[in-house]
Amino acid sequence: MHGEISLLRDGAILFGSGLAFVLIFRRLGLGATLGYLVAGAVVGPHVLGLVGDAESKLGIAEIGITLLLFIVGLELNPARLWRMKHEIFGLGLLQVAICGLAITGIVILAHFSPEAALALGLPLALSSTAQVLPMLQSSGRMRTPFGERAFSILLFQDLSIVPLITIVAAMSRNPADHTGPPGWILALETIGAVIGLILAGRFLLRPLFRLIGNMGEREMFVFAGLFTVVASAAVMELLGLSTALGAFIAGVMLADSPYRHELEADVEPFRSILLGLFFLAVGMMLDLPAIAERPAFVAIMAMALIATKTLVITLIGLAFKMRWRSALALGLLMSQGGEFGFVLFAQAQQGYLIAPEAASLFGAIITLSMATTPFLMGATRRIREEPVITRVGQREGPMTDGANALIVGYGRFGQTVAQMLIASDVPVTLIDRDIEMIDIAASFGAKVYYGDGTRLDLLRQAGAAEAELILFCLDEDQITLELLESVHAAFPDASIFVRAYDRRAVLRLKGGPASYVVREVLESAVKMARLALGSLKIDHAEIDRVETMYRARDKERLAAQAAAGDLRAASDRIITQNERNG
Repeated sequence: MHGEISLLRDGAILFGSGLAFVLIFRRLGLGATLGYLVAGAVVGPHVLGLVGDAESKLGIAEIGITLLLFIVGLELNPARLWRMKHEIFGLGLLQVAICGLAITGIVILAHFSPEAALALGLPLALSSTAQVLPMLQSSGRMRTPFGERAFSILLFQDLSIVPLITIVAAMSRNPADHTGPPGWILALETIGAVIGLILAGRFLLRPLFRLIGNMGEREMFVFAGLFTVVASAAVMELLGLSTALGAFIAGVMLADSPYRHELEADVEPFRSILLGLFFLAVGMMLDLPAIAERPAFVAIMAMALIATKTLVITLIGLAFKMRWRSALALGLLMSQGGEFGFVLFAQAQQGYLIAPEAASLFGAIITLSMATTPFLMGATRRIREEPVITRVGQREGPMTDGANALIVGYGRFGQTVAQMLIASDVPVTLIDRDIEMIDIAASFGAKVYYGDGTRLDLLRQAGAAEAELILFCLDEDQITLELLESVHAAFPDASIFVRAYDRRAVLRLKGGPASYVVREVLESAVKMARLALGSLKIDHAEIDRVETMYRARDKERLAAQAAAGDLRAASDRIITQNERNG
C-alpha cells in the first residue's frame, strides 16, 4: 500500500510541476521541452528532492520516444520516403557524419580520450525531433521545401540511432557488452526484423484494423494502436536492436493505409504524456552539483555546439544548392542537441566510456542548446526565403500530403463534391468511417481514410490546420452548431461547408460559423421539377420564372422561420394547389 501511495505521490508531483513549468515556459516563448527539463531538475534529488528513482521512470518514459517514431512513420508512406531519398540519405547522412566528427574534434580538445570524444560527439550531432517538428508544424513550414529538408535531416538522425548505438557498444570497455553476436550477425538480424515487421504490417495489422473498424469501437482502436507500437518495439528489443526503429517501421507500413489519421489521433495523447515524462526524468537525472562546478565549460561547449552545427549544416545546404539565407536558417534551426543524445550518453556510461559526471555535463550542454532553439527559430523566420502561406496554384511545398480541402463523408453526396474539387486540381483529403465504402472507393482508385471526422483531434491529424476548406458531407443528420463552433475555433482559417439533412437542420445551424449550409435535396428536386415541366412542352422562360418565384418564396419562408424559431412560420409562402386555383 505504501508503494502505491508513493507512486501516486510521485506522479502528482511530476505532472503538477511539469504542468506549472510548461505553462510558464510557454508564456515566455521557450517551449515545452525546456519546461519539462527544468521541472524535473527542480523536483529531482539535487534541488528539492521531492521525487527519486529517475532511472525507473526514464525506462517507462522511453516509450514516449517509441511512440514519437511511430507517429513519424505514419507521416511517411513508402512512396514519399522514396521520393525524399536524396535529401534523407544525402543531406541527412552528411549532416550526421560531418557534424559528429567536427564535434568529436572539439571534445578531444577538451581533454577527453578519442573513444570518449566519439561517444560524446556523435550523439551531439543529433538534433531534437521532439522540439523541431512541433515548431515546424505550428509555424506552417512543414509542407515547404525548407521544412521538408529539415524533416529529412531529422528522419535520418532517427534512423541513425541503430548504427550509433552499435558504434558505442563496439567501443565499450565493459566485458559484458562484448558477449553478444558479431556486427554482421546483428546487421542480418536487423534486416530480418525489418522484413518481418513489413510482412506483419501488410498481412496482420491491416486486417486487424479493418475488423476493428467494422466493429466501430474506438477504444479497440486505441488498444490496437498501442499494441502495434509496443509489440514492434518489443520484437526489436528482444533482438537487441533499436525499439524506436521497430516502431518507425510499423508506422511506415500503416502510413498509406486508411487508418492512418485515426491511429495518429488515438496514439498522440499517449505520446505527448510519455514524452513529457521522458524529459522530466532526464531533468531529474542531471547532476546539478557537477554542472555547478564547471558552469563555464557547459556554456562554452553549448556555444561551440551551436556554432559548429550551424556552420556545417549551412555549408552542406549550400552544397545542395540551397540559397544562403535558407541554408543558414536550416543550420540555426538544427543547431541544438537532441533527446536521443541522453539515450546514447546512458549507453556510453554503461560501457564505461564516460563517467557519470561527464554524462551530466554534456546532458546540460544539450539542455542549454535546446533553450536557444525558440530564439533561433525566430531568427529563421526573418531570414528564410520560402513563402509559408500556400494557396491553390501557389503551393511551394510537396503536394502529396498537404490538402486544401478536407471532405468528411464520402457517400453519394461527398463523392460528387470531391470529384469536382479534384477536377479543379484542388488537393483533398477524404474521411469516412464506413469500412465497406472505403473498400469500394479503393477499388475505384480513391484513397479514403478511416475515422470519425467530427472529432477535432482527428481533423487536426488529417491536416485541418493547413486546409482552406472543411466540408461536412455526412449522410446522417449529426452536425450540430456546437461542433461547427468548435471546428471554427480550432481552425479559424478554414471555410466550413455543411450538407444539411433537411430544413430543420438549416434552421438549427443558421447563425453559426459555416460559410454555407446546403440542403442536400434542394437542387436535385429543383432539377427534377425543371425536367418535368420541360417534358410538358412548357416554355423555358416560364420554367425560369417558376424556379425564380419558388426560390424567392422559399428564401423568405426560411428567413421568417429562423427569426420566429417556428417551423410553421410564413406558411402562406408555400405554393399550394388551393392558391393556384384561387
